[in-house]
Amino acid sequence: MNITEFAKLANVSKSAVSRYFNGGYLAEDKKAQIAAAVQQTGYRPSATAQTLRTRQTRQIGVVMPKLSSESCARMVEGISSVLSEHGYQLLLVNTANDPAREVEALDMFRHNRVDGVIFIATIFTQAHRSVLQRMHMPVVIMGQKYDGFNCVFHDDEGAARELTRLMLAKGRRCPWYLGVTLEDRAAGFWRRSGFINALKEYDLPPRPERMCLAEFNAESGFEQAATLLGRAPEIDCLFCATDNIALGAMHYCRTRNIRVPEDLMLAGIGDNRAGRRAAVPLTSAHFHYRTSGQDAAGMLLDMLGGEKIGVRALELGYEIMERASTGAPETEHLFW
Repeated sequence: MNITEFAKLANVSKSAVSRYFNGGYLAEDKKAQIAAAVQQTGYRPSATAQTLRTRQTRQIGVVMPKLSSESCARMVEGISSVLSEHGYQLLLVNTANDPAREVEALDMFRHNRVDGVIFIATIFTQAHRSVLQRMHMPVVIMGQKYDGFNCVFHDDEGAARELTRLMLAKGRRCPWYLGVTLEDRAAGFWRRSGFINALKEYDLPPRPERMCLAEFNAESGFEQAATLLGRAPEIDCLFCATDNIALGAMHYCRTRNIRVPEDLMLAGIGDNRAGRRAAVPLTSAHFHYRTSGQDAAGMLLDMLGGEKIGVRALELGYEIMERASTGAPETEHLFW
């Protein structure tokens, strides 16, 4: 059934049918007639024809670093919850934490028709900047602050500072840091800065030998904790840049009968479900990842709607979820 035949059946004009399916203004009686005809026939306009006419695909590209990441899943859920209400579909690309694949994905979306792109970012290279500057559709960056682009990100420095301060306030004086590459400005550079700033507040000199790096997984956290505690058993608190790293360190402690929190306090960032349900529930910073996805989607919709919002950098806050790994009574905190 074509649009002419459908309009005749619904007893409306073709232009009314077009406005109905494209979200334009239409009188309520006309909407009811078209809705009844849709229910009767199952009619849907040709997606190809709509694209040619409106020059919109109703598709949004989303570049994400890790498909299995709980934080990424929360972000995408937030993005989808907003964009689906406005008739958009998501095209997801998982880059497996490979910066080169991120650039390829962005370039692919640049050459193929999508209405906009949301980029969940980790590390920026010159190749990233080059392709982003050539994007001809609206782009919103999540997870990182990146000059010249609309961004939604979190207060990584503040969360790391407050978590470290929490352990120091309980009398711990031999703090160590287990972080990630400084090329990741949010998880690496700013969380490390938060740790250092907390030490300065307590007149503790930042010592480079007490700041080590791990990969973004529990296995690396286990291995690095073995190295740290093997050469410096006097460590009495450990701030980890991510929950997964902290959980790896916690597992190492269990294998060596190092008591958490009595011998070693532990804290991470991310508030993931594994940390909440660990044998010793993990103190962590809860970032509102789902909300960040909703905010990024809303920002993109404003840009798609032609609103002149300028370049916006939206920083979201956090909540400290103190649990048994830093000496708090065991309680259950469930967030999504």
